[in-house]
Amino acid sequence: MSLRRRGLVMGAAITAASLLLGGCGGGSENGSEASPGGKVTIEWWHIGTAEPNKTIYDGWAKAYQAQHPNVTIKVTPMENDAFKSKMATVTTAASAPDIFSTWGGGVLKQQLDAGIVKDFGDVNAIGKFTSAALAAYQIDGKTYGIPVDVGMVGFWYNKKLFAEAGVTEPPATWPAFLDAVKKLKAAGITPIALAGKEKWPGHYYWTYLAMRMAGLDALKQAATTHDFTGAGFVAAGRKLKELVDLEPFQKGFLNAAYSTPDGQAATVGSGKAAMELMGQWAPSVQKDAGGGIGEDLGFFPFPAVEGGQGAATEALGGGNGFAIGADAPAEAVDFLKFISQMDNHKKFVESGAGLPALAGGEEAIKDANLKTVATTLAGATGFQLYLDQAYPPAVGQEINDSVAGLIAGSKTPEEVAAAITETAKAEG
Repeated sequence: MSLRRRGLVMGAAITAASLLLGGCGGGSENGSEASPGGKVTIEWWHIGTAEPNKTIYDGWAKAYQAQHPNVTIKVTPMENDAFKSKMATVTTAASAPDIFSTWGGGVLKQQLDAGIVKDFGDVNAIGKFTSAALAAYQIDGKTYGIPVDVGMVGFWYNKKLFAEAGVTEPPATWPAFLDAVKKLKAAGITPIALAGKEKWPGHYYWTYLAMRMAGLDALKQAATTHDFTGAGFVAAGRKLKELVDLEPFQKGFLNAAYSTPDGQAATVGSGKAAMELMGQWAPSVQKDAGGGIGEDLGFFPFPAVEGGQGAATEALGGGNGFAIGADAPAEAVDFLKFISQMDNHKKFVESGAGLPALAGGEEAIKDANLKTVATTLAGATGFQLYLDQAYPPAVGQEINDSVAGLIAGSKTPEEVAAAITETAKAEG
Protein backbone atom coordinates (compact mmCIF):
# COMPACT_ATOMS: atom_id res chain seq x y z
CA MET A 1 0.00 0.00 0.00
CA SER A 2 2.24 0.66 -0.38
CA LEU A 3 3.37 0.88 -0.77
CA ARG A 4 0.21 -0.07 -2.52
CA ARG A 5 -1.36 0.45 -1.53
CA ARG A 6 -0.25 -0.72 0.69
CA GLY A 7 0.05 0.63 3.90
CA LEU A 8 3.26 0.88 5.51
CA VAL A 9 4.51 2.42 8.74
CA MET A 10 2.03 4.75 10.45
CA GLY A 11 2.73 8.33 9.50
CA ALA A 12 1.78 11.57 11.17
CA ALA A 13 -1.50 11.48 13.08
CA ILE A 14 -4.29 13.77 11.96
CA THR A 15 -7.09 14.95 14.18
CA ALA A 16 -10.69 14.94 13.06
CA ALA A 17 -10.76 18.71 13.31
CA SER A 18 -7.83 19.16 10.98
CA LEU A 19 -9.39 16.73 8.53
CA LEU A 20 -12.73 18.45 8.31
CA LEU A 21 -11.51 22.02 8.68
CA GLY A 22 -7.90 22.89 7.95
CA GLY A 23 -6.92 19.68 6.16
CA CYS A 24 -9.26 19.72 3.20
CA GLY A 25 -9.23 21.73 0.01
CA GLY A 26 -6.43 23.96 1.24
CA GLY A 27 -6.10 25.74 -2.08
CA SER A 28 -4.72 29.25 -2.38
CA GLU A 29 -5.59 32.32 -0.40
CA ASN A 30 -7.23 33.72 -3.53
CA GLY A 31 -9.36 30.70 -4.41
CA SER A 32 -8.77 27.67 -6.62
CA GLU A 33 -7.06 29.66 -9.36
CA ALA A 34 -3.98 31.27 -7.85
CA SER A 35 -2.70 34.55 -9.25
CA PRO A 36 0.97 34.62 -10.30
CA GLY A 37 3.10 35.07 -7.23
CA GLY A 38 0.17 34.67 -4.85
CA LYS A 39 0.75 32.52 -1.79
CA VAL A 40 -0.59 28.99 -2.22
CA THR A 41 -0.85 26.10 0.23
CA ILE A 42 -1.23 22.57 -1.12
CA GLU A 43 -2.44 19.77 1.16
CA TRP A 44 -0.89 16.44 0.05
CA TRP A 45 -1.90 13.14 1.65
CA HIS A 46 0.01 10.04 0.62
CA ILE A 47 0.73 6.48 1.80
CA GLY A 48 4.45 6.51 1.09
CA THR A 49 5.43 5.98 4.71
CA ALA A 50 8.26 3.49 4.11
CA GLU A 51 11.65 4.16 2.58
CA PRO A 52 12.61 4.99 -0.06
CA ASN A 53 9.19 6.46 -0.90
CA LYS A 54 8.93 8.79 2.08
CA THR A 55 12.28 10.45 1.39
CA ILE A 56 11.57 10.68 -2.34
CA TYR A 57 8.15 12.26 -1.79
CA ASP A 58 9.58 14.75 0.71
CA GLY A 59 12.33 15.54 -1.77
CA TRP A 60 9.81 16.24 -4.53
CA ALA A 61 7.93 18.65 -2.30
CA LYS A 62 11.11 20.50 -1.24
CA ALA A 63 12.42 20.71 -4.81
CA TYR A 64 9.13 22.12 -6.11
CA GLN A 65 8.92 24.65 -3.30
CA ALA A 66 12.47 25.77 -4.03
CA GLN A 67 11.42 26.53 -7.61
CA HIS A 68 8.12 28.10 -6.51
CA PRO A 69 8.73 30.15 -3.32
CA ASN A 70 5.08 31.19 -3.20
CA VAL A 71 3.95 27.58 -2.77
CA THR A 72 3.84 25.66 0.52
CA ILE A 73 3.20 21.91 0.31
CA LYS A 74 1.88 20.42 3.55
CA VAL A 75 2.78 16.74 3.33
CA THR A 76 0.85 14.18 5.41
CA PRO A 77 1.94 10.53 5.13
CA MET A 78 -0.48 7.89 6.42
CA GLU A 79 -0.48 4.12 6.78
CA ASN A 80 -2.80 2.38 4.32
CA ASP A 81 -5.78 1.53 6.55
CA ALA A 82 -5.66 4.89 8.33
CA PHE A 83 -5.62 6.63 4.95
CA LYS A 84 -8.63 4.71 3.68
CA SER A 85 -10.53 5.57 6.84
CA LYS A 86 -9.72 9.28 6.51
CA MET A 87 -10.70 9.29 2.84
CA ALA A 88 -14.03 7.65 3.66
CA THR A 89 -14.67 10.48 6.11
CA VAL A 90 -13.86 13.27 3.69
CA THR A 91 -15.78 11.58 0.87
CA THR A 92 -18.88 11.58 3.04
CA ALA A 93 -18.24 15.21 3.92
CA ALA A 94 -17.79 16.04 0.19
CA SER A 95 -14.39 17.59 0.89
CA ALA A 96 -10.86 16.47 0.08
CA PRO A 97 -7.21 17.48 0.31
CA ASP A 98 -5.67 19.06 -2.77
CA ILE A 99 -3.66 15.96 -3.72
CA PHE A 100 -4.21 12.47 -2.36
CA SER A 101 -3.22 8.88 -3.03
CA THR A 102 -5.53 6.77 -5.15
CA TRP A 103 -5.56 3.30 -6.68
CA GLY A 104 -8.38 4.17 -9.07
CA GLY A 105 -11.23 1.79 -9.78
CA GLY A 106 -14.53 1.76 -7.91
CA VAL A 107 -13.21 3.83 -5.01
CA LEU A 108 -12.18 6.66 -7.33
CA LYS A 109 -15.59 6.41 -9.04
CA GLN A 110 -17.30 6.89 -5.67
CA GLN A 111 -15.13 9.93 -5.00
CA LEU A 112 -16.09 11.29 -8.42
CA ASP A 113 -19.76 10.76 -7.65
CA ALA A 114 -19.25 12.61 -4.35
CA GLY A 115 -17.81 15.55 -6.27
CA ILE A 116 -14.43 15.64 -4.53
CA VAL A 117 -12.14 15.02 -7.53
CA LYS A 118 -11.72 16.78 -10.84
CA ASP A 119 -10.77 15.85 -14.37
CA PHE A 120 -7.11 16.31 -15.32
CA GLY A 121 -8.07 17.28 -18.86
CA ASP A 122 -5.28 16.51 -21.35
CA VAL A 123 -3.27 14.03 -19.28
CA ASN A 124 -0.60 13.88 -22.00
CA ALA A 125 0.36 17.40 -20.97
CA ILE A 126 1.36 15.98 -17.58
CA GLY A 127 3.29 12.88 -18.63
CA LYS A 128 3.54 10.12 -21.23
CA PHE A 129 2.02 7.35 -19.12
CA THR A 130 1.66 3.79 -20.33
CA SER A 131 -1.90 2.70 -21.05
CA ALA A 132 -1.65 -0.11 -18.48
CA ALA A 133 -0.60 2.31 -15.76
CA LEU A 134 -3.24 4.92 -16.61
CA ALA A 135 -6.27 2.68 -17.16
CA ALA A 136 -7.39 2.41 -13.51
CA TYR A 137 -7.73 6.20 -13.24
CA GLN A 138 -9.89 6.77 -16.30
CA ILE A 139 -13.67 6.83 -16.03
CA ASP A 140 -16.02 7.39 -18.98
CA GLY A 141 -13.17 8.65 -21.13
CA LYS A 142 -11.88 11.19 -18.63
CA THR A 143 -8.84 11.02 -16.34
CA TYR A 144 -9.28 11.59 -12.61
CA GLY A 145 -5.90 10.42 -11.34
CA ILE A 146 -2.34 9.92 -12.57
CA PRO A 147 -0.11 6.94 -11.80
CA VAL A 148 3.24 7.13 -10.06
CA ASP A 149 3.95 3.42 -10.47
CA VAL A 150 2.37 0.18 -11.65
CA GLY A 151 2.94 -3.46 -10.82
CA MET A 152 1.54 -6.83 -9.86
CA VAL A 153 1.09 -9.13 -6.89
CA GLY A 154 3.08 -12.35 -6.66
CA PHE A 155 5.01 -14.51 -4.23
CA TRP A 156 8.21 -13.11 -2.72
CA TYR A 157 10.24 -16.00 -1.35
CA ASN A 158 13.43 -16.87 0.50
CA LYS A 159 15.61 -18.99 -1.80
CA LYS A 160 17.75 -20.22 1.09
CA LEU A 161 14.75 -21.47 3.09
CA PHE A 162 13.27 -23.12 0.00
CA ALA A 163 16.55 -24.97 -0.54
CA GLU A 164 16.71 -26.06 3.10
CA ALA A 165 13.23 -27.56 2.73
CA GLY A 166 14.12 -29.35 -0.52
CA VAL A 167 11.95 -27.13 -2.71
CA THR A 168 14.16 -26.99 -5.79
CA GLU A 169 12.18 -24.52 -7.89
CA PRO A 170 9.30 -22.06 -7.48
CA PRO A 171 5.98 -23.92 -7.73
CA ALA A 172 4.13 -23.32 -11.00
CA THR A 173 0.90 -25.17 -10.14
CA TRP A 174 -1.44 -25.12 -7.14
CA PRO A 175 -0.67 -28.75 -6.13
CA ALA A 176 3.06 -27.98 -6.35
CA PHE A 177 2.52 -24.88 -4.21
CA LEU A 178 0.69 -26.88 -1.53
CA ASP A 179 3.46 -29.47 -1.67
CA ALA A 180 6.06 -26.73 -1.12
CA VAL A 181 4.12 -25.55 1.93
CA LYS A 182 4.15 -29.09 3.33
CA LYS A 183 7.90 -29.45 2.74
CA LEU A 184 8.62 -26.15 4.45
CA LYS A 185 6.54 -27.14 7.47
CA ALA A 186 8.24 -30.52 7.65
CA ALA A 187 11.60 -28.72 7.73
CA GLY A 188 10.45 -26.59 10.68
CA ILE A 189 10.13 -23.45 8.54
CA THR A 190 7.10 -21.15 8.63
CA PRO A 191 5.88 -21.25 5.01
CA ILE A 192 3.94 -17.98 4.75
CA ALA A 193 3.74 -14.67 6.59
CA LEU A 194 0.33 -12.97 6.62
CA ALA A 195 -0.96 -9.72 8.11
CA GLY A 196 -4.28 -11.15 9.27
CA LYS A 197 -5.17 -8.06 11.29
CA GLU A 198 -5.18 -5.77 8.26
CA LYS A 199 -7.23 -8.18 6.08
CA TRP A 200 -6.33 -6.72 2.68
CA PRO A 201 -3.25 -8.97 2.25
CA GLY A 202 -5.47 -12.03 2.67
CA HIS A 203 -7.84 -10.97 -0.08
CA TYR A 204 -5.05 -11.44 -2.63
CA TYR A 205 -5.30 -15.23 -2.20
CA TRP A 206 -9.06 -15.39 -2.81
CA THR A 207 -8.82 -12.89 -5.68
CA TYR A 208 -6.13 -14.82 -7.51
CA LEU A 209 -8.00 -18.09 -6.98
CA ALA A 210 -11.20 -16.45 -8.26
CA MET A 211 -9.26 -15.27 -11.30
CA ARG A 212 -7.97 -18.78 -11.90
CA MET A 213 -11.26 -20.61 -11.21
CA ALA A 214 -14.05 -18.20 -12.26
CA GLY A 215 -12.01 -16.18 -14.76
CA LEU A 216 -11.59 -12.48 -15.44
CA ASP A 217 -14.85 -12.26 -17.39
CA ALA A 218 -16.77 -13.58 -14.39
CA LEU A 219 -15.19 -10.93 -12.15
CA LYS A 220 -16.15 -8.21 -14.62
CA GLN A 221 -19.67 -9.61 -14.96
CA ALA A 222 -20.09 -9.70 -11.18
CA ALA A 223 -19.56 -5.94 -11.12
CA THR A 224 -22.82 -5.67 -13.08
CA THR A 225 -24.86 -8.63 -11.81
CA HIS A 226 -23.66 -8.23 -8.20
CA ASP A 227 -23.62 -12.03 -7.97
CA PHE A 228 -20.59 -13.85 -6.58
CA THR A 229 -22.31 -17.17 -5.86
CA GLY A 230 -21.22 -18.90 -9.07
CA ALA A 231 -19.30 -22.16 -8.95
CA GLY A 232 -15.97 -20.50 -9.74
CA PHE A 233 -16.18 -18.13 -6.77
CA VAL A 234 -17.14 -20.91 -4.38
CA ALA A 235 -14.32 -23.05 -5.79
CA ALA A 236 -11.89 -20.20 -5.09
CA GLY A 237 -12.89 -20.32 -1.44
CA ARG A 238 -12.48 -24.07 -1.33
CA LYS A 239 -9.00 -23.86 -2.81
CA LEU A 240 -8.06 -21.24 -0.24
CA LYS A 241 -9.41 -23.47 2.52
CA GLU A 242 -7.07 -26.22 1.27
CA LEU A 243 -4.20 -23.90 2.00
CA VAL A 244 -5.58 -22.66 5.32
CA ASP A 245 -6.09 -26.25 6.52
CA LEU A 246 -2.31 -26.76 6.22
CA GLU A 247 -1.81 -24.03 8.86
CA PRO A 248 0.88 -22.31 6.79
CA PHE A 249 0.98 -18.91 8.49
CA GLN A 250 3.20 -17.60 11.28
CA LYS A 251 2.13 -17.88 14.91
CA GLY A 252 -0.20 -15.04 15.85
CA PHE A 253 -0.88 -14.05 12.23
CA LEU A 254 -4.48 -13.05 12.98
CA ASN A 255 -3.18 -10.16 15.09
CA ALA A 256 -0.28 -9.27 12.80
CA ALA A 257 -0.06 -6.01 10.86
CA TYR A 258 1.72 -5.62 7.54
CA SER A 259 4.63 -3.24 8.04
CA THR A 260 5.24 -3.13 11.78
CA PRO A 261 8.51 -4.51 13.26
CA ASP A 262 6.73 -7.80 14.02
CA GLY A 263 4.42 -7.77 11.00
CA GLN A 264 4.17 -9.66 7.74
CA ALA A 265 6.91 -7.85 5.82
CA ALA A 266 9.36 -7.98 8.73
CA THR A 267 8.71 -11.69 9.24
CA VAL A 268 9.84 -12.40 5.68
CA GLY A 269 12.53 -9.72 5.71
CA SER A 270 14.14 -11.22 8.81
CA GLY A 271 14.09 -14.77 7.43
CA LYS A 272 11.43 -16.04 9.84
CA ALA A 273 9.01 -17.08 7.07
CA ALA A 274 9.66 -18.41 3.60
CA MET A 275 7.29 -16.26 1.54
CA GLU A 276 4.51 -13.71 1.28
CA LEU A 277 1.97 -12.87 -1.42
CA MET A 278 2.46 -9.17 -2.03
CA GLY A 279 2.91 -6.44 -4.61
CA GLN A 280 6.04 -4.98 -6.17
CA TRP A 281 6.66 -2.79 -3.13
CA ALA A 282 7.45 -5.86 -0.98
CA PRO A 283 11.28 -5.71 -1.12
CA SER A 284 11.44 -2.09 0.06
CA VAL A 285 8.95 -2.71 2.89
CA GLN A 286 10.75 -5.89 3.95
CA LYS A 287 14.00 -3.96 4.11
CA ASP A 288 12.41 -1.05 5.95
CA ALA A 289 10.63 -3.25 8.50
CA GLY A 290 12.90 -6.25 8.94
CA GLY A 291 16.26 -5.62 7.32
CA GLY A 292 15.69 -7.60 4.14
CA ILE A 293 17.30 -10.86 3.00
CA GLY A 294 19.28 -9.47 0.08
CA GLU A 295 20.20 -11.90 -2.68
CA ASP A 296 18.17 -14.68 -1.05
CA LEU A 297 14.96 -12.91 -2.11
CA GLY A 298 13.19 -14.17 -5.22
CA PHE A 299 9.85 -13.71 -6.98
CA PHE A 300 7.41 -16.06 -8.72
CA PRO A 301 3.89 -15.45 -10.06
CA PHE A 302 0.77 -16.97 -8.55
CA PRO A 303 0.59 -20.58 -9.78
CA ALA A 304 -1.77 -22.11 -12.33
CA VAL A 305 -4.91 -23.81 -11.01
CA GLU A 306 -6.22 -26.72 -13.06
CA GLY A 307 -9.89 -26.92 -14.00
CA GLY A 308 -10.66 -23.21 -13.96
CA GLN A 309 -11.58 -20.60 -16.55
CA GLY A 310 -8.56 -18.37 -15.98
CA ALA A 311 -4.98 -18.55 -17.20
CA ALA A 312 -1.75 -18.54 -15.22
CA THR A 313 -0.58 -15.60 -17.34
CA GLU A 314 -3.28 -13.31 -15.94
CA ALA A 315 -2.07 -10.92 -13.25
CA LEU A 316 -3.53 -9.17 -10.24
CA GLY A 317 -2.15 -5.76 -9.49
CA GLY A 318 -2.45 -2.04 -9.82
CA GLY A 319 -0.38 0.93 -8.87
CA ASN A 320 -0.15 3.98 -6.74
CA GLY A 321 -1.41 7.24 -8.11
CA PHE A 322 -2.61 10.68 -7.13
CA ALA A 323 -5.93 12.44 -7.58
CA ILE A 324 -6.66 16.16 -7.42
CA GLY A 325 -9.30 17.55 -5.08
CA ALA A 326 -12.16 19.41 -6.70
CA ASP A 327 -11.15 22.73 -5.11
CA ALA A 328 -7.40 22.33 -5.54
CA PRO A 329 -5.35 25.24 -6.90
CA ALA A 330 -3.74 25.09 -10.33
CA GLU A 331 -0.36 24.61 -8.63
CA ALA A 332 -1.47 21.15 -7.46
CA VAL A 333 -1.70 19.96 -11.05
CA ASP A 334 1.59 21.67 -11.83
CA PHE A 335 3.24 19.82 -8.94
CA LEU A 336 2.07 16.46 -10.33
CA LYS A 337 3.41 17.50 -13.72
CA PHE A 338 6.73 18.22 -11.98
CA ILE A 339 6.99 14.79 -10.32
CA SER A 340 6.04 13.15 -13.64
CA GLN A 341 9.05 14.60 -15.45
CA MET A 342 11.17 11.73 -16.76
CA ASP A 343 14.25 12.65 -14.72
CA ASN A 344 12.26 12.63 -11.48
CA HIS A 345 10.46 9.45 -12.45
CA LYS A 346 13.65 7.58 -13.33
CA LYS A 347 15.19 8.45 -9.96
CA PHE A 348 12.05 7.06 -8.33
CA VAL A 349 12.35 3.82 -10.32
CA GLU A 350 16.11 3.53 -9.76
CA SER A 351 15.56 3.70 -6.00
CA GLY A 352 13.36 0.61 -6.09
CA ALA A 353 10.34 2.57 -4.89
CA GLY A 354 8.18 1.30 -7.74
CA LEU A 355 7.98 0.17 -11.33
CA PRO A 356 7.70 2.78 -14.09
CA ALA A 357 4.39 4.32 -15.05
CA LEU A 358 5.94 6.45 -17.80
CA ALA A 359 6.76 5.02 -21.21
CA GLY A 360 10.52 4.71 -21.47
CA GLY A 361 11.11 4.39 -17.75
CA GLU A 362 11.90 0.66 -17.89
CA GLU A 363 15.62 1.22 -18.40
CA ALA A 364 15.85 2.71 -14.90
CA ILE A 365 14.95 -0.58 -13.17
CA LYS A 366 18.05 -1.77 -11.33
CA ASP A 367 16.74 -4.51 -9.04
CA ALA A 368 16.74 -8.00 -10.61
CA ASN A 369 13.54 -9.06 -8.88
CA LEU A 370 11.70 -5.92 -9.97
CA LYS A 371 12.88 -6.59 -13.52
CA THR A 372 11.30 -10.04 -13.18
CA VAL A 373 8.04 -8.47 -12.03
CA ALA A 374 8.11 -5.99 -14.90
CA THR A 375 8.82 -8.76 -17.43
CA THR A 376 6.07 -10.96 -16.03
CA LEU A 377 3.61 -8.07 -16.11
CA ALA A 378 4.62 -7.15 -19.65
CA GLY A 379 3.78 -10.71 -20.74
CA ALA A 380 0.46 -10.86 -18.90
CA THR A 381 -2.51 -11.87 -21.05
CA GLY A 382 -5.02 -10.29 -18.66
CA PHE A 383 -5.03 -7.89 -15.73
CA GLN A 384 -7.27 -7.45 -12.70
CA LEU A 385 -7.19 -4.46 -10.34
CA TYR A 386 -7.22 -5.33 -6.63
CA LEU A 387 -10.81 -6.24 -5.83
CA ASP A 388 -11.00 -3.98 -2.79
CA GLN A 389 -10.36 -1.10 -5.20
CA ALA A 390 -12.02 -2.37 -8.38
CA TYR A 391 -15.45 -2.57 -6.76
CA PRO A 392 -17.29 0.05 -4.66
CA PRO A 393 -15.74 0.50 -1.20
CA ALA A 394 -18.43 -1.41 0.69
CA VAL A 395 -18.06 -4.41 -1.62
CA GLY A 396 -14.27 -4.30 -1.39
CA GLN A 397 -14.45 -4.18 2.39
CA GLU A 398 -16.83 -7.14 2.44
CA ILE A 399 -14.41 -9.14 0.32
CA ASN A 400 -11.62 -8.33 2.76
CA ASP A 401 -13.77 -9.12 5.79
CA SER A 402 -15.28 -12.32 4.44
CA VAL A 403 -11.98 -13.71 3.17
CA ALA A 404 -10.46 -12.89 6.56
CA GLY A 405 -13.29 -14.89 8.10
CA LEU A 406 -12.51 -17.85 5.86
CA ILE A 407 -8.82 -17.68 6.76
CA ALA A 408 -9.71 -17.47 10.45
CA GLY A 409 -12.09 -20.43 10.16
CA SER A 410 -15.30 -18.55 10.92
CA LYS A 411 -16.76 -18.58 7.38
CA THR A 412 -17.21 -21.31 4.78
CA PRO A 413 -16.47 -20.77 1.08
CA GLU A 414 -20.21 -20.67 0.43
CA GLU A 415 -20.76 -18.09 3.16
CA VAL A 416 -18.02 -15.91 1.72
CA ALA A 417 -19.65 -15.90 -1.72
CA ALA A 418 -23.09 -15.23 -0.21
CA ALA A 419 -21.90 -12.37 1.99
CA ILE A 420 -20.12 -10.60 -0.87
CA THR A 421 -23.20 -11.03 -3.04
CA GLU A 422 -25.49 -9.62 -0.35
CA THR A 423 -23.35 -6.50 0.02
CA ALA A 424 -22.94 -6.06 -3.73
CA LYS A 425 -26.70 -6.25 -4.30
CA ALA A 426 -27.33 -3.79 -1.48
CA GLU A 427 -24.83 -1.37 -3.03
CA GLY A 428 -26.08 -1.95 -6.56
